[in-house]
Amino acid sequence: MAKVQTVQTDQGLGMLILRLVYFIFIGLWLSGIWATVAWVLSVTIIGLPFGLWMLNRLPQVATLQPQTKHMYVSETGEVYTRSTPQHNFFLRAIYFLLIGWWFSAIWIGVAWGLSASIIGLPISFWMFNRVPGVLTLAR
Repeated sequence: MAKVQTVQTDQGLGMLILRLVYFIFIGLWLSGIWATVAWVLSVTIIGLPFGLWMLNRLPQVATLQPQTKHMYVSETGEVYTRSTPQHNFFLRAIYFLLIGWWFSAIWIGVAWGLSASIIGLPISFWMFNRVPGVLTLAR
């Protein structure tokens, strides 16, 4: 059985302060614009791939959060990555058409609203990280 190892660099207090200043002066309003454009692209057939790409990078746009990579280590010491198995394409398409497009707009609005308060920040970042799943059941 392979062990899962999450790779994320520790960037120290200086980077944390920089990310906080960035969020206060740039990230908050830029993430609202970014999320709106990404959602509009996501509800169009042609814009869906780019919209999902943008939504996947929403935490990075809001707070300069580096993307996390999951590495797997086998018993022999071999290191590799693999993608998470996705739900059936037709199930995801039906979900998107019936629920995902409108529910994701509400989800993004609530997440962005929570990000405007200190108390709501952890919940909003958790919600931003799950937008692709809310939109299309992506894992």
